[in-house]
Amino acid sequence: MAKDKVLPLPEAIASLVRDGDTIALEGFSHLIPFAAGHEIIRQKRRGLTFCRMTPDLIADMMIAAGCVDRLVCSFFASGSAGSLYEIRRRLEDHDPAPLAVEEYSHHAMVLRYHAGASRLPFIPIRSFAGSDLPKVNPDIRLVDNPYGEGTAYVVPPLNPDVTIIHAQRADSRGNAQIWGITGVQQEAVYAAERVIVTVEEIVDDEVIRSDPNRTLIPAHAVDAVCVVPRGAHPSYVQGSYDRDNAFYRMWPKMAKDPQRLQEWLDEHIHGTADHAEYLATIGEEQLDSLRVASKPSQPVDYGRRMLAAANGGEA
Repeated sequence: MAKDKVLPLPEAIASLVRDGDTIALEGFSHLIPFAAGHEIIRQKRRGLTFCRMTPDLIADMMIAAGCVDRLVCSFFASGSAGSLYEIRRRLEDHDPAPLAVEEYSHHAMVLRYHAGASRLPFIPIRSFAGSDLPKVNPDIRLVDNPYGEGTAYVVPPLNPDVTIIHAQRADSRGNAQIWGITGVQQEAVYAAERVIVTVEEIVDDEVIRSDPNRTLIPAHAVDAVCVVPRGAHPSYVQGSYDRDNAFYRMWPKMAKDPQRLQEWLDEHIHGTADHAEYLATIGEEQLDSLRVASKPSQPVDYGRRMLAAANGGEA
């Protein structure tokens, strides 16, 4: 019988995320694994290399909490709500300490995960032509075309020690299904040595099997699956809850003051035992405003082999 991989999130983080790890927390626009990032902060992991295509609020939080020594990323953004002030302090003023940064384009990050998942030594990319990024990142290198004339840039593989993603649902073995905007979750999972998937709910095997095309992450790639309702807040989960735009607008105004940022961490993360307590600090009124109406997709008919036909007409 297949192994049940359901674990409480604190236990999964304690057993699978270690000081000094290279970790990837992926999810593009929605399904950002904030609850897992908060738990890493609670457990005071240190010396992490943090990988994320868009180092948004979760990066600001984890860096401010002292978890991260190095950032591997593309496109610094806070979800169109303003600056990431903790990151700016570290990069511009080295306050309270410098932050090492390895910057790529979005496309290059995708290709790095793809190379990591495929266990390739490097992968070519054309889009750095005319860019200044190769001047500031020595790992973006120009090589001769081994098959003819010309050159191409190449980037190295990215193989996190741990990848963490959030998904709408999974079965107890870790077959995880995602719908809505997908990012680089599948590549980041296959590139990693260890994988944690947080989900809104655990469902029966039959639910997963009824719609196999939504299974973006198969069980064999997953080490732990954790049930964390609203585990992507303040980002959104398609079909479950909307993006907390009030939170995103609040963040840069608050985080601009480093003392207020530390006070926020103390109240909402260090001062809470788990994600449920964190949500309580946000307040049910604000969370209730994020409810979404139901809009089911149209069912599809996958078909099923008829036994009589399969047996040459014999019933």
